[in-house]
Amino acid sequence: MDTSALLNQILKTGRDLATKGQDLAEKKLGVPGSGATRDAMLSGMGKGVAAAGLLAILLGTKGGRRLTGSAIKLGSLAAIGGLAYKAYQDWQAKQKMVGGTGQRVDQLTGPSAEQRGRALLRALIAAAKADGHIDEKEQATIDNQIQKLNLDTETLHFIKDEVDRPLDAREIAAGADSPEAAAEIYLTSLAVIDVADEKERAYLNELAAHLKLASDLVAELEKQAKT
Repeated sequence: MDTSALLNQILKTGRDLATKGQDLAEKKLGVPGSGATRDAMLSGMGKGVAAAGLLAILLGTKGGRRLTGSAIKLGSLAAIGGLAYKAYQDWQAKQKMVGGTGQRVDQLTGPSAEQRGRALLRALIAAAKADGHIDEKEQATIDNQIQKLNLDTETLHFIKDEVDRPLDAREIAAGADSPEAAAEIYLTSLAVIDVADEKERAYLNELAAHLKLASDLVAELEKQAKT
């Protein structure tokens, strides 16, 4: 399972959706341009499983509701690693703290890269479920669409398990093995969170608390994620 490659593809999909909007999602899904079939398909999706890759499937978004500035700016592991690193450094400077920072996700290799990648992928999937929009009907649609992604068996099982897992910010935060990983988990979650949505903002706040991120560091991370 090449988690880094999969994450990069997911993040790129999110950036593309945020840039191009609903048209891209509907073309990938094969939604007709007009007529009763289009209406039936969109209606049957609830909030919409506008599939343009795994991220769009999980988000179930019509028109990229949540995929705005953060998704564009956080469109790759290199971007997440770089922005988390900068935010952490800037925060350290303001706190007059000394000491180096650990490795960024885009600089890791081997088992370390796989471990960090899995932690970030779990964080992204959890954040995509934070508004509670996935009901039984949408779950069935998601399962069907995931099967069409032609993933290897290990990756397919990993994703299905994470989609089915109850939302638990504490468990997601437990994947952070360093302050840098904690910052990256927060930024990855932010890429698919609508901060204006009460449920999603509450989840993000809970996640920050379990990650033990200081409030001013959280503010720095969110500042870096803005366009």
